[in-house]
Amino acid sequence: MFILVPISVKMIVINNFIKHFSSVFGDQASRMPWEIINTIIPIIEDFILKLNDEFQIKDGVAIHKTAVIETGAVLKGPLVIEQNCFVGANAYLRGGVYLGKSVKIGPGCEIKSSIIFNDSRIAHFNFIADSLIGNNANFEAGALTANHYNERVNKLISVIYRSTIIETNTEKFGSLVGDNSRIGANAVLSPGTILNANTVVNRLELIDQVNNN
Repeated sequence: MFILVPISVKMIVINNFIKHFSSVFGDQASRMPWEIINTIIPIIEDFILKLNDEFQIKDGVAIHKTAVIETGAVLKGPLVIEQNCFVGANAYLRGGVYLGKSVKIGPGCEIKSSIIFNDSRIAHFNFIADSLIGNNANFEAGALTANHYNERVNKLISVIYRSTIIETNTEKFGSLVGDNSRIGANAVLSPGTILNANTVVNRLELIDQVNNN
């Protein structure tokens, strides 16, 4: 049985899911994940202002000099790509994106309005949108985060946290994926998915934690 409560009753502490989140985004650590997503563009714009000369910055796109960007990748600001990242051919990054150190984005992936932390791998042909992805997470080919309820009349997204349903009051939020999680090929994380660290999602699995209309 799930209990519906106001947002203020329960807080999702992002540091419990993503280690060192507060050391990178300290002024955001006390906010709910969807609150961060809803203001991610100014968050990334402000982050860029604090970067040093190890980054090449142009048109709101900041790329560390050690990062590798393959031909055909489309990069739209505001965007931060940290050191030793790899972005494969024909990837599409837009809407306010942060890639932590040594993140790998494979060919044909689309990353939209998301924060992806260190050493995570988004293999190829993935869609990651309006989401917070922890350290050392792995998305196999075709796995994606859905960020909007196209099929519902009521499109507002709810999440489940510690057996409590929390209303986000937003129509766009993907997932909070904890450190070291493994998302199998062609799996789908429905809008509002909350995964603890070390979660394993099987190939072809659908995660739908709040299934109501």
